[in-house]
Amino acid sequence: MAKKTVFQEFKKGLWSEVPPYRLVLGLCPTLAMTKGVDNGFGMGLAVTFVLVCSNVLISALRKVIPKDVRIACFIVVVATFVIIVELTMQAFTYPLFLQMGIFIPLIVVNCIPLGRAEAFAYKNGMVASFADGLGMGLGYTISLTVLAIIREILGNNTFWNHEVFSSGFQPFAFMVTAPGAFVCLGLMLCLMNMLGKK
Repeated sequence: MAKKTVFQEFKKGLWSEVPPYRLVLGLCPTLAMTKGVDNGFGMGLAVTFVLVCSNVLISALRKVIPKDVRIACFIVVVATFVIIVELTMQAFTYPLFLQMGIFIPLIVVNCIPLGRAEAFAYKNGMVASFADGLGMGLGYTISLTVLAIIREILGNNTFWNHEVFSSGFQPFAFMVTAPGAFVCLGLMLCLMNMLGKK
């Protein structure tokens, strides 16, 4: 595969197919994990690791995975890397692990890793699958981080748990609630669609 094509596979996840805003995938963790920048960034990195590793392994095994049981095989591969992420976070970032809670094991059924496995990795080579997984993962991480920055600053008057404005600023607490997450996500989707049309 030509370098230009590999780069195109990488960059599509950063804009034209960014998971939460273009493909509208992975919305549950997007809404739940963006109260704070640390949570959003952590979830994005976890999904990126799982995406890259599972894409490469599924691509490497694509000729030996039986077509009839491919989804079950994809789930086993994704679950393996999710367990690695979970154990690593328990060992090195325990407070973040506690904050993210159930959403770490739920990466197994997140439609982004399974969707990329089915739509791309099972049909393409390892280099292209690596580029696809990395681009999609970074696009997802950036999406979650931007949404978390907006929600944390407006809702808590903090950025990465540090105060942003003076004590006179009254935080808009609605932004860190579940309805606030939906409103903020809707505005981001609207903005992405407007920019995409231009």
